Amino acid sequence: GYGVRRMKINIVLDEMKRLKWVDLTHGFGTETPRWPGFDPLKREVKLDFDQYPVRAYMYTFPGQYGTHIDVPAHADVGGRTLEEIDLKECVLPLCVINCVEKVKNNPYYALSIKDIIDYEDKYGIIPRGSFVAMRTDWYKRWPDQKAFENCDSKGQAHYPGWSIEAVEFLITQRKIGSIGHETFDTDPPANKNQSPFKAECFILKSDKYQVEMLANLDKVTESGGIIICLFAKQVGGTGFPVRCFAICPYR
Repeated sequence: GYGVRRMKINIVLDEMKRLKWVDLTHGFGTETPRWPGFDPLKREVKLDFDQYPVRAYMYTFPGQYGTHIDVPAHADVGGRTLEEIDLKECVLPLCVINCVEKVKNNPYYALSIKDIIDYEDKYGIIPRGSFVAMRTDWYKRWPDQKAFENCDSKGQAHYPGWSIEAVEFLITQRKIGSIGHETFDTDPPANKNQSPFKAECFILKSDKYQVEMLANLDKVTESGGIIICLFAKQVGGTGFPVRCFAICPYR
């Protein structure tokens, strides 16, 4: 009956709350690092306490700002927009591939198929429908815009990302649901073979979404967790700031 179902739901919720909850999202503000082609967020007071019992702001920002989701329509004229992403796609098994040491020696490192196989040798085959995140600890450069871009004397940005081969492997062979990373782009900007945005376009044109500018991946287990991605149901949108968090076992 209803009482039994309610009791089961409460048991599930209690079990979830005993696990570790980790916020994977940067703060959303004027100092939030952003892709260099975008202006910083602007905030204007529209209602204030001097005339009203409430305060309200008007915000001006690009959809792809701070920790954000890119949906298929971002790269595919016929792709799904924000409001078309099913709720069940927003809750996925989380697999975190650790590339921290490789990035220390190579700031434009590209996650490879070998990295995926090495991960699977340790944790087993990546489950179908998973969210696969690339951990680099690049998020620790927040909120320094210049440190995030990491440009050389010629203005070329150097930060890590995914190889197109790895993204193709995850989509075609592992049938994953999404990818995520801590940097501005899927593709390492110094890798001219993937310009412009080849890996990003591949995943989005495969009818999957991705999340950029993740944080705190060093605080979650590499396997055995789930990720939940929440965002505004903006009609016709190609991307929007997102609140992501992980629920995982304590190490």
